[in-house]
Amino acid sequence: MILVTGATGHLGKAIIDSLLKKGIAGRNIAALVRNENKAAGLKEKGVQVRIGDYTDHGGLKAALIGVDHLMLVSSSDMSDRLTQHKNVINAAIENGVKHIVYTSIDIKDFATTAIPYVTQIHIDTANYLKKTSIAYTLLNNTLYADLLPMFMGAQALETGIYFPAGDGKSPFTARTDMAEAAAVVLTNPGHENKEYAIRAETAHSFTEIAEMLTAITGKEVKYHAPGADDYIATLVKAGVPKDNAAFAAGFGVAIGNHEFETSQSDLQTLLGRAPVALKEFLKGIYGK
Repeated sequence: MILVTGATGHLGKAIIDSLLKKGIAGRNIAALVRNENKAAGLKEKGVQVRIGDYTDHGGLKAALIGVDHLMLVSSSDMSDRLTQHKNVINAAIENGVKHIVYTSIDIKDFATTAIPYVTQIHIDTANYLKKTSIAYTLLNNTLYADLLPMFMGAQALETGIYFPAGDGKSPFTARTDMAEAAAVVLTNPGHENKEYAIRAETAHSFTEIAEMLTAITGKEVKYHAPGADDYIATLVKAGVPKDNAAFAAGFGVAIGNHEFETSQSDLQTLLGRAPVALKEFLKGIYGK
């Protein structure tokens, strides 16, 4: 039995879809959800739906009965995330789960990153996992290509890309490719106690992304690289809450600092094929 947490979120759903495509029967997949009403689509696919909350250890212990492989998708609740993850891991250990796969992050240096509020939970969870007796696999994911429309803004084709990433690059990767890699690890032996860099082979700057959009749409798209403070002020003026603007700016600064330009990629090996190229991904969104 494979259980996927965060199963109504984008990544959780994509992992379950990948498992089903690989021929795993729905009855052998469990989806951990907080709200059963949001899981109707999963039930229609024959997936077991189990109710649980990262903050409720007792409920998690009940939900994890009979599970062999656990896909732990990191919590989106920013309050005390490490305790939440420990609750899941401890419940898994108490139930005799054999293998935990965790979605971490691929970044150069956890100590100097511009986004510690994003990265710290991953290093803390990884360290906790490594101290347990349970087999683990860390999927160190880069930034989702799916985030690009948010980073670039709704008017990117009309007014250009406005994002504080300077000349930094990121190996943006489609969420579906990350999900398929997770499904491979969950359904094949030999991945225990290993870490994988889940990222495209090639990193791209926003200048290059603007050139891709120009080629895709036939409209000239330019990249504007403001400073982080100017970016935040512009978004706040447009009605975006300051905390949200600062959160997005942090990713821009991290990209500008070349934090995502790591040297290793295990994605193609896991998939057995080349991942979706960024231009092809963007064509699927903007080439309509």
